[in-house]
Amino acid sequence: MNNSEPVTFWQHLDVLRWVILRSLVVTTIFGIAAFCMKDWLFAVVLAPRTSEFITFQWLGVEPFSIHLMNTGLTEQFMTHMRVAIYAGLLCAAPYVIFELFRFVSPGLYQNERRAAFWVVTTGYLMFILGTLLNYFLIFPLTVRFLGTYQVSAEVENMLTLQSYTDTLVSMSLIMGVIFELPIVCAILGRLHLISSSLMSRYRRHAIVAILVIAAIITPTTDIFTLLVVSLPIWLLYEFSILVVKLIR
Repeated sequence: MNNSEPVTFWQHLDVLRWVILRSLVVTTIFGIAAFCMKDWLFAVVLAPRTSEFITFQWLGVEPFSIHLMNTGLTEQFMTHMRVAIYAGLLCAAPYVIFELFRFVSPGLYQNERRAAFWVVTTGYLMFILGTLLNYFLIFPLTVRFLGTYQVSAEVENMLTLQSYTDTLVSMSLIMGVIFELPIVCAILGRLHLISSSLMSRYRRHAIVAILVIAAIITPTTDIFTLLVVSLPIWLLYEFSILVVKLIR
């Protein structure tokens, strides 16, 4: 189509339809690939449940192993499907972001296009960073505490596969979203809705909120785990103050 010709609303919808279709196809391909690589996929997913995991080796914890069980006829297959879909979304996200950016970029000015590119790219990288932090540190500590906790030696823990994987996926999503804090603060600072002095003034309130959020993410009574979760979120807040200061 000639760039000088105006594009109608229905033509925009047609372009968006193909963007969505291509994104779905790529996501499906990655999901199918993850589904077919079952042994490798669940070797990664199930690794944090034993003391052989790299984090526990580094911390030097006592040997332990959490046994998982299956209680439903279709539970293992459905868990396999859900984990493969989530892995496919993570792998296909760069392409999906590229397609969406290519769709909206013609309507942006050059400076807006550059800013949007850096915001989207940084946002994705921060989400992956939060997911990795959860996988290598927060989730293993949570699983070790809750999976080995007993009110009595006569009561044995029998965790289901679905409970284990659902907790891993949900905590990964939560940590990924939390790591978007600097990006959100940068946008709000650019819009003059917040300032670094305002964030510094309410630092103590933010620390209390961070402790509450950390307690919700890791429902344990282990102070060490609570502090391990709170520390990176607090560092994100301090980094956000610096980002807002530079933006303003």
